[in-house]
Amino acid sequence: MSWRTVVIQSHVKLSYKNDFMIVRGDEVKMIHLSEINTVIIDSTQVSLTSYLLCEFVKRKIKVIFCDEKRNPNSELVPYYGAYNSSKKIKKQIAWNEEYAQGVWTQIVCQKILNQANLLKKYEFDSYEKLSGYIREMEFFDSTNREGHAAKVYFNSLFGKGFSRDDMSSVNAALNYGYGILLSNFNKEIVADGYLTQLGIKHINEYNPFNLTCDLMEPFRVLVDEIVYNNIEKTFDKDFKLLLVDVLNRKVMYCGREYYLTNAIQIYLDKIFDAIEHESFDTSILYEFA
Repeated sequence: MSWRTVVIQSHVKLSYKNDFMIVRGDEVKMIHLSEINTVIIDSTQVSLTSYLLCEFVKRKIKVIFCDEKRNPNSELVPYYGAYNSSKKIKKQIAWNEEYAQGVWTQIVCQKILNQANLLKKYEFDSYEKLSGYIREMEFFDSTNREGHAAKVYFNSLFGKGFSRDDMSSVNAALNYGYGILLSNFNKEIVADGYLTQLGIKHINEYNPFNLTCDLMEPFRVLVDEIVYNNIEKTFDKDFKLLLVDVLNRKVMYCGREYYLTNAIQIYLDKIFDAIEHESFDTSILYEFA
């Protein structure tokens, strides 16, 4: 499995030669494509050859492009992620809606549990309140326990005056980190042959990543912890590298240690198999510890 996340931040030219990505700047560097999971183009002064882009697509390497403010704003997504995409999409359309909603309910419960675990780790008593919201959870979160938990959670971490709607450096950092996670989930969902547009709870016609938003929820806490531990720092290039490095983090999943990128891949395979065969088990969810 590939594992490296490569961040390009300077004026260079990227090209392809003999299974390597060639980085030409003040110096020439070579990185074998088999090692690369994600490439983040964090500068508008980077030029790439179309040959290299085609190789990225063939090898299912995620490419994230940043805007002039160095914030993620687009990504390279292939038209066809798997050889049997048509079959996978037909299955996705035919999913048992009620069963998929039940799986989503458990995913959100795990998200809130992970948030509670983070609060407990940093000795916030409010973790008990989140545990109560999990016990109150109804099918498909009809009473919006997720929203109530989010308010308590973020106010505990970042202060009672904090809101996710604020124009603040904390929100900028959270959004940047979530964008990195989102892109990697998109990569794996497309590689599995499914459509990111067709969600379970998220059904916004203007959101091309509805399914991704449904399934990535338990992993958001990894970004939250990084932002919490660096809240006094300026949201700059170094802070962004800390958030990008979340992809290189090793996590425990289903009793084994994986790089996060590989854990996401295995997690999604298990989720899709569980929905299609209506054989969901909460043990396949990612638990933050």
